[in-house]
Amino acid sequence: MRDDSNTPASDPADPARTPRRRGRGRRPRSGSGGARAGRGGRAQAHEERRERQRAARAARTPLLEYPPELPVVEHRAEIADAIRDNQVVVIAGETGSGKTTQIPKICLELGLGVHGMIGHTQPRRIAARSVAARLAYEMAEDLGDTVGYQVRFTAQVADHTRVKVMTDGILLSELRHDRLLRDYEVLIIDEAHERSLNIDFIIGLLTRLLRERPDLKVIITSATINPEAFSEHFGDAPIISVSGRTYPVEVRYRPLDPNAEASTPEDAEADDAAQDDETLADGTQSGGLRDDGPREDLTRGGAARRPVKDQVEGILDAFDELTGEEPGDILVFLSGEREIRDAADALEDHIRKAGQKGPRRRGADWEVVPLYARLSAQEQQRVFQSHERPRVVLATNVAETSLTVPGIRYVIDTGVARISRYSNRTKVQRLPIEPISQASANQRKGRSGRTSDGICIRLYSQADFENRPEFTDPEILRTNLASVILQMVTLGFARTQEEVTDFPFLTPPDPRAVRDGRLLLEELSALRTGKDGALTVTETGKRIAALPIDPRLARMVIAGAQNGCGAEVAVIVAALTTQDPRERPAEQRGEADAHHARFTHARSDFLSFLALWNYVREQSQTLSSSKFRRTIRGEFLNYVRIREWQDLVGQLRSLAGSAGLQLGEVTWKTGADHGLGDGSGDGRVTGKDRATGKNQGSGKDRATGGDQPSGARQGAGRPSGPQPGRGRDTGPFDQQAVAIHKALLTGLLSMIGQKLPDGREYQGARGARFQIFPGSGLFKKGPDFVMAAELVETSRLWARTVAWADPDWVVEVAGDLVKRTHAEPRWSAKSGQAVASEKATLYGVTLYTERPVS
Repeated sequence: MRDDSNTPASDPADPARTPRRRGRGRRPRSGSGGARAGRGGRAQAHEERRERQRAARAARTPLLEYPPELPVVEHRAEIADAIRDNQVVVIAGETGSGKTTQIPKICLELGLGVHGMIGHTQPRRIAARSVAARLAYEMAEDLGDTVGYQVRFTAQVADHTRVKVMTDGILLSELRHDRLLRDYEVLIIDEAHERSLNIDFIIGLLTRLLRERPDLKVIITSATINPEAFSEHFGDAPIISVSGRTYPVEVRYRPLDPNAEASTPEDAEADDAAQDDETLADGTQSGGLRDDGPREDLTRGGAARRPVKDQVEGILDAFDELTGEEPGDILVFLSGEREIRDAADALEDHIRKAGQKGPRRRGADWEVVPLYARLSAQEQQRVFQSHERPRVVLATNVAETSLTVPGIRYVIDTGVARISRYSNRTKVQRLPIEPISQASANQRKGRSGRTSDGICIRLYSQADFENRPEFTDPEILRTNLASVILQMVTLGFARTQEEVTDFPFLTPPDPRAVRDGRLLLEELSALRTGKDGALTVTETGKRIAALPIDPRLARMVIAGAQNGCGAEVAVIVAALTTQDPRERPAEQRGEADAHHARFTHARSDFLSFLALWNYVREQSQTLSSSKFRRTIRGEFLNYVRIREWQDLVGQLRSLAGSAGLQLGEVTWKTGADHGLGDGSGDGRVTGKDRATGKNQGSGKDRATGGDQPSGARQGAGRPSGPQPGRGRDTGPFDQQAVAIHKALLTGLLSMIGQKLPDGREYQGARGARFQIFPGSGLFKKGPDFVMAAELVETSRLWARTVAWADPDWVVEVAGDLVKRTHAEPRWSAKSGQAVASEKATLYGVTLYTERPVS
C-alpha cells in the first residue's frame, strides 16, 4: 500500500526544498499511568486545536463562482441536494465534466468545511498539486488559504483552510493519530474508479467508520466506470451522473501490425519480452526509429505481409496524419517515462527535419511536452500554461483521468500501460506492459473533443479493442498486501487472517495474497501469529507501521539504526524509494556512463548509492546554489531527483526519530581503494566452494575460520553492529559495509540467490531463477552469492540493485527461518562425540552443505 509522509513544508512550488522537521509520532511509553496522562493531554490539545481551527474557518467567506461551460454546473442544485440529504453520494462524471474542481465549491456553498475540513483525495501527487492550485485560482485566493494541499514532501495548510487536497496516502497516514478522522467534516474520494489499493482500503474503512461518525459526509467521484459498484457498497447510495463530453470523437484504428488478429494479455507479454531482451542487452530501448525502415515479416505462409511498425513509427505516422487536420493540440499516451523520452527524441527530430524543408511545412512548428508523475512541479505546470505554438503532449496514464490537459483536440493511444502484478508463484512484483482495458481506452478517447470535434487514433485494431477486458483489475488483486495488513492489524481493524479476508473491501482479495502478506510480515519480524490464529503486531512492526514506506524498506531502516549504520541505510532506502537521479540521454549515453562510472561500486550497487550521495553532499557544501545545480546537471544527474532524494532522507530521519530510532550521520567514506569505478573487482570469494562452505586452498571450513580474501576496503572502518563472527574476514567489505548489508538483508531475505553452474542464472527463493540486471555494477562478473533490492519479471526475472553477500549473514539474520537438515551421522574419534553433516537452506536457496555439527 502506498503511503505519503505527512511532514509539512514551506514551499509547495518546490517540493525539493522541504525543510527537515521533527515528526509528531508517539514517544516511547514510560509507564501505563504516564501513558494515560499523555493520551489525555494529547486529546485535550487536539480538541483545543480543532476549536481554534473551527473559529478561524468560520471567519472566512470564500468567493464561489462556477464556470458555466462545465457540465457539472448544470447539475449543481441536484448535487447539493444529494449531499445535504445523504451521508454518502456517488457522482459519476465523464472526463472533463468539472466534478473534481466544482464539487468542493458546492460543499462550501452548503456551509460545510467549518466544523471540520473538506478532505479531497487524489491518487497522485501531481494531481493533488494541480487540483489545489486550480481551486485556489478560481476562488481568487492564494494557495494555502481556504484551499490547501498536502503531499509527501510538501504541505500548505493553515488553521483557516477549509478544503484540503491530498494524496490518499496522506489520509491513511492520519489514521494513526486520528482513527475517526475527526479533522474532517466531508471526505471526497476522487478518481475512485482507479481502484488503487489505497482507494479500496479507504472505502472499506469508511464503511465501518461511518457507523461511528454519523456526522461525516462521504462523496465518491468516479469516471463513468461501473459507479453502481460504489453505490451498492454503501447501501445503494444515490448516483448522480454528469455528462462531460459535448462534441463527437472519431475513432481511427491504425494497428502497428495490420496483419494481426485481436491480441490478448499473453500476446502483449510475449511482445514485451522480446522488447526487453533487446532493451536490456544494450541498455537502450528498441522502440526508437530504425534506420532500415519498417520491417517485412515473411514468417507466415511464406508470402510477404504488410509492413509492421514499431511504436514510435506508429506515433510519427499518426502525428503526420493529425497535422493535416484542423489545428489542435495532440495528446499521446505511452506506458512510461522511458517510452516518453524515446518518443520525444523521435518527434523532435521529425519536427526538426520538417522545419528544414520549410517553416510553413506541415508539422514544422510543433512543441513536444512530456507529462509524467516524477516531473518537478514547475515542469508539470508547463502543460497547463498558455502557448502559441501547437503542442504534442506525451503522457503516461496520469493524463487518463487524474489531469485534464487543456486544448487537446486529438489523441494518439498506444493501447498499452505498465501494470504492476504480484506473482503468487515467485512472490515478486511483476511490471509487464499490458493492453489497457476497454474502459481505459475510452477514458483516453474522452480526452479529445472537449472543445470541438475530436479524433482518437488507436495504434491497434478494432478487433483487438473488442477482445480486451471491460475493466482493469483492481490493484488489490495484483499487489502484495503486507502493508495494508500491517495497517489493519495496527489500527485494530483486523485481528486474524480471516478478518483481513472478510474486511469490507470493494473486491475481496485472493486468500493466497493475504497469506503471502502475512508471511512476509512474519519474515520481517513485524507480526506474530498465535496458536489461535490471532495476529499481534510486534514492537518492530509498530515501528515499521510508523514509517510511511514499504515494510521491507522500513525494516532495513530499523536494523540500520540498531546496527549503528542508520544514516547510511536511510540514504540507500531513500534511493530505492525515489527514481534514479542518474540520467542517460539517448544522444549522450557514452558520456553519461563515463561520468556515472566514478560512483559505481564493483561489488555493491547499494554502496554505489552511498558513493553518489557523498559526492553530492560534498558539492552542495562547497558550491553556491546555482553552481551546484550546474555541476549536477553536468554530471548527468537530475537536480530535482537529487533534491527529492535529499529531502526523503530528511523525512526518514525525522520519522525514525519519532519512532525512537537514532540514525546518526553518514560516516561511510569513498576512499581511493574501495572498488569504485575500477571494474576490476567482481566480489567473488576466490578459492572458496560456497556450496560446501569449504576453502579449497587451505582445507579450513568456513565455520572454523576459513580465510576469505579481503577485497578492496571502502569504509572508514567504524565497527558497528554484530560482526560476521568467529574470526572470519568480511569478504570484499570492511566491518562498516558488512553492518550496512546485514541491515539491508533484514528486508531482503526473499531476494537472495546462489549462482548456478551455467554462470548466468541464480537460484532464488521458492524455485525462482533470475539474472542480474544489465544496469548493475555486478552484471559482467556476478558473485557466487548475491542479495538484491528487488526482483522484477518482464521477459525474464531480473535482480535489480544487487550486492555480493555472505551466506552466513543470511544464517545470522534469518534465525529460525533457516531450515537445517542432517545426514551422514558418524562417530568422531577426534572430538569423542557423534557428528553429522548439516545443510542449511532458506526458501530453497542453499546456504551451506556438509558442515560438521555435533
